[in-house]
Amino acid sequence: MKSNKNLMEAPEGVVIRKDFDPDNWKPKTQLGKLVKAGTITSLDEIMDQGHKILEPEIVDFLMPDLEKDLLTIGQSKGKFGGGKGSIWRQTQKKTKEGNNISFCAGVIIGNRNGYIGLGFGKARETVPAREKAIRQAKLNLIKIRRGCGSWACNCKTAHSIPYKSTGSSGSIRLTLIPAPKGTDLVISKECKKILKFVGIKDVYSETYGHTATKLNLVKACFESLKSLTKTKVLPVTSEKLGIKEGSM
Repeated sequence: MKSNKNLMEAPEGVVIRKDFDPDNWKPKTQLGKLVKAGTITSLDEIMDQGHKILEPEIVDFLMPDLEKDLLTIGQSKGKFGGGKGSIWRQTQKKTKEGNNISFCAGVIIGNRNGYIGLGFGKARETVPAREKAIRQAKLNLIKIRRGCGSWACNCKTAHSIPYKSTGSSGSIRLTLIPAPKGTDLVISKECKKILKFVGIKDVYSETYGHTATKLNLVKACFESLKSLTKTKVLPVTSEKLGIKEGSM
């Protein structure tokens, strides 16, 4: 195994981040106890058995190469009155005491190889909102299918998606379409960031509704990825499309 200063070895060959101390982690769920004991050593095993992750420490323990980034879901005032994209979605509530301001943050996590998670957090300050979003993204972690479903390519490699998938949120309806190699990600900037974090390199897209609402747009993109695993595929078709589901 390659050495990495940011990682350390754990029992049963599991690699853990240095910023996560397994000795101080006291699991509260049965799944967490099995993970810490070494009975379960991969997220694939958890997903295949249909277990629900209720502790973010499980993801920290089993996925050392996890990356995260903030999504631009808000809008701040421009210098001359125009809007400018922001990673904080600010809202305020008028009360007798004054205006109560709160911030919402959106975080995407992934290993760029089949696993993706999306989370949102809201608080009166920016840092707690971000931490809540990171925690929620780990709890919402899923694995998706990749493949080559484009008739113009048929290379049987996992560079795109195997078939069309649609997701919706609010008024937005987003459809992902397989694309041949070299097409790149033909989709909005924030959705492009999500697809890169899951390891998809080429895709077409169709969107309907008020796409200026970035919060609903990224949710629709995530739902579209999630729907990929809901379709039943025959082994023969899976081999033909080069389907690859999740990867550690």
